[in-house]
Amino acid sequence: MAIIVLSRGKCGLSKCITCYLMAMAAADTLVVIFAVIFNRIIGIYFPGNKLSITPVCRFKTLLVFATTDTSVWLTVVFTVDRYVAICCQKLKQKYCTQSSAVVIIATMSTLCYLKNIPLYFALEPLYTLYNLPWYCRLRSIYYTSPLWQAFSYFNRITTPFLPFLIILLLNALTVRYIFVTSKARKALRGRNGTEKCPDPEMQNRKKSIILLFSISANFILLWLTLTIHYLYYRITNTKSYSGYNDPVYILEETGNMLALLSCCTNTFIYAVSQKKFREELNKLMLHPIYRIAMYV
Repeated sequence: MAIIVLSRGKCGLSKCITCYLMAMAAADTLVVIFAVIFNRIIGIYFPGNKLSITPVCRFKTLLVFATTDTSVWLTVVFTVDRYVAICCQKLKQKYCTQSSAVVIIATMSTLCYLKNIPLYFALEPLYTLYNLPWYCRLRSIYYTSPLWQAFSYFNRITTPFLPFLIILLLNALTVRYIFVTSKARKALRGRNGTEKCPDPEMQNRKKSIILLFSISANFILLWLTLTIHYLYYRITNTKSYSGYNDPVYILEETGNMLALLSCCTNTFIYAVSQKKFREELNKLMLHPIYRIAMYV
């Protein structure tokens, strides 16, 4: 529904922002399909199905990580786009366009999928039954090979450590720029005698900031638990758990849950922060009722 509402182009957002938000909504939907429905729900409540055969399990695992990475990095490129739009006026005309957004989204999505291809070859069958391999687990060499260890570090650095740093840095620079320019605009408007009149530029900038900070804060807060677990896992070299009640296991699963949740909450952020989005969503939801009422 978010994709449909945004594609109509009636939310008062630029084509560039709309393009990024549609891509983020599509990526979040893929995370729900592959990471939540296929991997978690079907994997836990319907064990032994055809999705558990090793080649399918490998491909499914690849898609889980690739779609999650795509969702994360689309949040990053959206943050970069808003930083350029607000703080880099000379670059804005060339960078913040619909065509540039399409190229950036396509490139970033492709890189996220390519990055996770080695993971397919890092998995092996859990067991073989009647010559048919079932489920998948990491090969033992994954924990000892320097090459696989480098791949593991690279994966964690690119998601979520590097996105953390980029988002925090760009948001800090954006806040600093807005504070300085707002102060200058108020002083200028005061000299011109228009201080009490509405400032359309600042109002538009305020809407963009609310949307940007909401999405960025959502990402940072919900990925924080999994990041803390990873640091603990690396520092203490914890490779096994005493059981389901082990606090470290609970921390890991809580982190996984919150990380998946971060890929599902952007739509609610749109609804909270964008008045026109809420209006268009209401129209879309009420449209079938209006159509039925016409024939009653």
